[in-house]
Amino acid sequence: MRSPTDSGRTHTGNPAPADSAAPARPAVHAASGKRLGASHPRQEGPADLRLVPPALAAWATAAVMLHAPPGLVAGTVITTLLLAGVLLTPRNRRAGPGPAGPRPAGPESAGPGPGGPGPEGPGHAELGHTGPGRARALSRVSGAAVLLCVAAAAGSAGLHGADLRRGPVPELAREYASVTAEVELTADPRLSRPRAGGSHVVPTAVLIEADVRRVKTARDGAEVATRAPVLMIVDARSARPVTRDDGQERARGPEGKSSWLGLLPSTRLRVEARLVPATTGGDRFAAVLRVRGADGPETVGEPSAPQRLAGRLRAGLRAATDGLSADARALLPGLVVGDTSRVTPELEEAFRETDLTHTLAVSGANFTILLALLLGPPGLAQYAERRGLASRLGLSLRTTALLGGALSLAFVVVCRPDPSVLRAAACGSVALLALATGCRRSLIPALATAVLLLVLHDPWLARSFGFLLSVLATGALLTLAPRWSAGLRRRGMPPRLAEALAAAGAAQAVCAPVVVVLSERVSLVAVPCNLLAEFALAPATVLGFLALATALPALPVAKALAWCASWPAEWIAWIARTGAALPGAGIDWPGGWAGAALLGALTPLVLPIGRRLLRHPWWCGACALLLVLLVVQPPPLTRAITGWPPPGWRMVMCDVGQGDAMVLAAGEGTGVVVDAGPEPAPVDRCLRSLGVTRVPLVVLTHFHADHVGGLSGVLRGRSVGGIATTGLEEPADQARFVRRLAADSRLPVTRAVAGERRRTGDLSWEVVWPPATGQAAGARPVPEAEGPNDASVAMLVRTAGLRLLLLGDMEPPAQRALARSPAATRLADVDVLKVAHHGSAYQDPGLISRLAPRLALISAGRDNSYGHPAPSTVAGLRDAGAAVLRTDRGGAIAVLGGEDGDGGGGLRVARH
Repeated sequence: MRSPTDSGRTHTGNPAPADSAAPARPAVHAASGKRLGASHPRQEGPADLRLVPPALAAWATAAVMLHAPPGLVAGTVITTLLLAGVLLTPRNRRAGPGPAGPRPAGPESAGPGPGGPGPEGPGHAELGHTGPGRARALSRVSGAAVLLCVAAAAGSAGLHGADLRRGPVPELAREYASVTAEVELTADPRLSRPRAGGSHVVPTAVLIEADVRRVKTARDGAEVATRAPVLMIVDARSARPVTRDDGQERARGPEGKSSWLGLLPSTRLRVEARLVPATTGGDRFAAVLRVRGADGPETVGEPSAPQRLAGRLRAGLRAATDGLSADARALLPGLVVGDTSRVTPELEEAFRETDLTHTLAVSGANFTILLALLLGPPGLAQYAERRGLASRLGLSLRTTALLGGALSLAFVVVCRPDPSVLRAAACGSVALLALATGCRRSLIPALATAVLLLVLHDPWLARSFGFLLSVLATGALLTLAPRWSAGLRRRGMPPRLAEALAAAGAAQAVCAPVVVVLSERVSLVAVPCNLLAEFALAPATVLGFLALATALPALPVAKALAWCASWPAEWIAWIARTGAALPGAGIDWPGGWAGAALLGALTPLVLPIGRRLLRHPWWCGACALLLVLLVVQPPPLTRAITGWPPPGWRMVMCDVGQGDAMVLAAGEGTGVVVDAGPEPAPVDRCLRSLGVTRVPLVVLTHFHADHVGGLSGVLRGRSVGGIATTGLEEPADQARFVRRLAADSRLPVTRAVAGERRRTGDLSWEVVWPPATGQAAGARPVPEAEGPNDASVAMLVRTAGLRLLLLGDMEPPAQRALARSPAATRLADVDVLKVAHHGSAYQDPGLISRLAPRLALISAGRDNSYGHPAPSTVAGLRDAGAAVLRTDRGGAIAVLGGEDGDGGGGLRVARH
């Protein structure tokens, strides 16, 4: 036990000579005068990076070796083990006097005692152990450690990769065999996101990761025990459809509750399915198991007790949030346990646009908050071992570590082992182990240890973008953020604001190149949005976990806590929606690793410029103002700089990819929308760029997904008068989708038929197709529509002295019938033709000759798989005297009337 006098004398003693080595780490603790683990020394020094090379080597090896041939894996393991053995083999040293020989023992070799006279002062004895020989030995040990980690990673990756090739499942998948399989679920079931695939929406399916344990083929009936990872795809159309919170459908059983989505990990099922090959090139599944789910799952083994408890807790949290607003009901389960089943595609896109996706689902930040409650703020990790509830309750170090370990285990089980959850739990466990043993916590070695252990345990994490982003963000917070925060504080910024801004900026700078690979977009609002959301994340997480813990014993208390947590959750959602709605929220960037390399190369060049700007407040203010203008993009300034939207525009064909969306000008801030494209974001962005806030009417020419899928984007934040559609409600699911959205927004839905005329402002139009039932086209009756395309609504639009014909997706049978209809005489020599069906080859040359348009507009997606527009169609239009413009080559197209847009009958165009 050291006395206060001794402690003071230790602190005030004479420093070591300048030529002595730095004291070892235990000496630093001794200098503090207090016990290791209970003291408050600063303990600062160079970062301990010894575990970083082994962790990175293991990570890279695992990523490469997962699909390597067995021979290469075995060769790598044997070679690295032999090299490691060579490095660790002791080398004989020649005995004898002199510098090369060992120092003789005895008092004379030790020199005078500490503090004694002579050239050999204190610490001289340690110099012999830190000389060149010792350095070479340490380098050999470090090299051997890297090689051993490479061998371990190669072996683990080889074994996991062999699971994809071992057993009968891969061979049966190549034969597309029908099997009866017994599978064990390894993850929570999830719904695939609905997306437009041409004219139809890709069917929603239930996706389940599982291991096949037994498989029996229908061909010979032999049952074989095996273990192969598969992805089960359950056809959701075979179960009764029920409306989800996002307006889409999901599969539910006949009892009214989810039969497939309610399954828990570790459940065993028997399914009859067809095995098909998995996607090649890095897929972690041996095969895909396509299951018909009409009768629901057949359970042959119940889930484990921990999974049952976790399932009850998650269900309790959902019940506690049922009465909240839509955003809070969606976000709270995601923030607390990673349950994102209620998150709508529109909200998910807003989080993606603002780089807030890490808050959308549970991540390492959540676990950090929980550990902070138990141990204290992470910022004090370098100063003391105990803070928070553990210190206030008087718990010992080891008891605190045990509680923290139990918390880590419960966190992983309840929140599921996602990459960020595993990384956070592993880092926390390493820190808790250091706490239990009384060793100093070091956060960078903890992160490296977590990466090493996780990659060895599950090598597939080495190829996970989520794991990569999680590690990069954590590394940035541990290395860059403290330095940036200190620099901001030196320039007078408040400490709390400096820390938050440095953390958000460091994570964004490091993660942005990886995000570019996935989204081909760089967010300009990510840092401010993350900064604003950070203040609400902790209260939402803490209150959400309290609601989770109290949901089973006291649901009313959990509901009250969830209501309190809904306020910060709604704030986070508002930040995401507001940031995503800004016109300049992000800029397009080249995708792939080439785009990532370009952004990664530019970032180090921009950061020094930013550091220099901090020394000049006026320049900082000017740059901040420029950034605000770039993000907000005030319409007058945007029009003056970019020329978009052009003055006097009468019609704009939006660039929405492989689909249709057009806007007809009907006054200041007002436009009639014809079709909505396949996704909400592009049409919403187009309308925002045009300044359209009021839509008297939305015309949906037919119900194919590439024309109606983006309807929610048109309705977003705008005043809409109604929806007009065709009378043929096919596909039926898309027609139901439109009617649901209309009912939710309380909009009337009417049917457009030939002969209908409307006007709003200076804009007027006539519906020329389809005819009402029984109506004749000339002397012949109208043929029954052969499909949704032939039932498309066609409109003859008059605006600013121009005549525009919009044909939807009409095909030759309907086009020929239109040429024979009473309206045909009014269609000759139109000014602008919206070419039917994205310029496909399926056109009627006679109608094109009759129309003789001056300008033909084609909406098609870049590099689409349909070959739209067809070269023969483009050539035919040009032969008819039309100038042809396409969105896939030039973006959005605006049609202007008159020389100055004044309705003089002139025809001009502008490109965005």
